[in-house]
Amino acid sequence: MTRFQRFPTAPARLVLAWRAAALVAAALIVGGLLALSGRDVFVLGELVLRSTVGSRFGLEDLALFMTPLVLTGAAVTVTSRIGLWNIGGEGQFYLGAIGAAGVGLYMPGPQIVVLPLMALAAIACGMAWIVVPTLARAYAGVSEIITTLLLNFVAGLLTYWLATGPWRDRVTGALASSGRISDAIPELWGVVHWGFPLSLAIAAGLAAIMTWTSWGYEVRVSGANPGAARYAGMPMRGRVIAVMLLSGALAALAGMFEVAGTVHRLQGGMADNFGYLGIVVAVLARRSCLAVIPAALLMALILDAGIVLQTQQLAATAVLAITGLVLLLIAIGDELAHYRPVAPASSTRSGAAA
Repeated sequence: MTRFQRFPTAPARLVLAWRAAALVAAALIVGGLLALSGRDVFVLGELVLRSTVGSRFGLEDLALFMTPLVLTGAAVTVTSRIGLWNIGGEGQFYLGAIGAAGVGLYMPGPQIVVLPLMALAAIACGMAWIVVPTLARAYAGVSEIITTLLLNFVAGLLTYWLATGPWRDRVTGALASSGRISDAIPELWGVVHWGFPLSLAIAAGLAAIMTWTSWGYEVRVSGANPGAARYAGMPMRGRVIAVMLLSGALAALAGMFEVAGTVHRLQGGMADNFGYLGIVVAVLARRSCLAVIPAALLMALILDAGIVLQTQQLAATAVLAITGLVLLLIAIGDELAHYRPVAPASSTRSGAAA
């Protein structure tokens, strides 16, 4: 009788096959439930496909969703390579948006100068926001999961305070919003700005650094076997600090792209859970910086499809449940990919004896 054994690693082809099966299973379950509720599943399916990948408007939306997801996903992925988890991408996103908005609102000048300054200010703010959890982890062993998570709430409240107080829009009186920032990232295709290809290039560059440089090798070894890394004389504490600061910079850059490329102002709630969704993207990417790109695309498709379904009077809670179902089945598929059939021990001994 064939039995199954769990292996520590899973081939990429098996992971992809199981994920495809998970998506098919999710589509069948969701379709069945929608049919039971009296909805025309085929009409809804056609509408979702046409509104996401079947039209220019849908493709533009996907690119705008992907831009912050790639960066926040990469922010979590780089920390996972060294065995840490940055759960504070949401807060670092907000601080990046604050830094970029501060420069855009109060530092006039030519766009070619202001935009790089906005990016630098965002990166500096993101790194400053994560520096306390970083040092606490590196020197005192304090869990970075708790400290980065708690700072998310502080960053969100700080953003609301600025958007409704000192930086509020005094021209239009828009609720929880700063004035419009005139300096914008140039558009590449429709409303898609140059932040989209830049985010893809950053993810690809991180993958190359992790794979081909000695620094990336030391980060990977430090995460896989800390004892061996210390024995080899690798600067573990320095690598932890560098990786955490890099993670904060990536999430903050996502906030800058959102401010300068999409919404053009600082708004309360503008992070839209991109920081938390970056954790899901990183999990789907399985610690691969390059795989962050297709993982972000899948998450963008789910988000975009959810918006389309809400326009058809499907409750937001139902859309959230569908999203959770899809991610749950993918997680189950990822786990099943580790199991492979092996010959029974008795059959192996019999073959050896013969």
